[in-house]
Amino acid sequence: MVIELRKKMPRVGGRKLYYLLQAQLKELSIGRDKFFAILKANHLLIKPKRSYHVTTNSMHRFKKHSNLLLNISIERPNQVWVADITYIGRRENPVYLSLITDAYSKKIMGYHVADNLNTESSIMALKMAFKERKNNNESLIHHSDRGIQYCAGPYQEILQKNKILCSMTQNSDPYENAVAERINGILKQEFMIDKFEQKLETIKILVKQAVESYNEIRPHLSNHLLTPNQMHMQNKIKFKTYKKTVVTHATTV
Repeated sequence: MVIELRKKMPRVGGRKLYYLLQAQLKELSIGRDKFFAILKANHLLIKPKRSYHVTTNSMHRFKKHSNLLLNISIERPNQVWVADITYIGRRENPVYLSLITDAYSKKIMGYHVADNLNTESSIMALKMAFKERKNNNESLIHHSDRGIQYCAGPYQEILQKNKILCSMTQNSDPYENAVAERINGILKQEFMIDKFEQKLETIKILVKQAVESYNEIRPHLSNHLLTPNQMHMQNKIKFKTYKKTVVTHATTV
């Protein structure tokens, strides 16, 4: 059953597996502790892997905006979108993924895969997100780092045209854009989108499949184990923040 689930979510952790398989495990009289013992015995526990690649160029002439998220409470979908670019290629064949994620539901609203860091790639992800936005009358904040892609005139013009407020991180602390950093990590560590040395068109298909599985079937701990799609369809559940924690080498579950 675990192997079957991991065909779509290759590195989904034990807690989410247990949640997804509760009904079947109950029929087999397998509780949580026994389930994790089985995972360990079969070498199916997942160990965290971290790697960082710089994709942000904040040394540019364009206007940089203040961080509008420091003193607000996120209470609904489409209140705050977070944008980021992550590296998923190889040095000799670099590929970049632009993402727009809803901060409340952790739903990936828009994405675009390209072999460059041009502003147009980020704009493509933003335009996809607009198609997913249901209520255009509610206020929306777009939050990102100070990368040239987000500060550039064409990107800012689209935000202004759609009456979206612009917010940006003030330093290099990843926790200022923690939601975006976390989603990047999930796609890389659990769905392994950066592990395949394929042509650009193939990588686009792999990313599309990963995003669909992430949004539709992966329970999210910060969503009280709802999927991003399920979380996005309501506004009653309290938003969970990502807090700074001490990084250890313990096995993730």
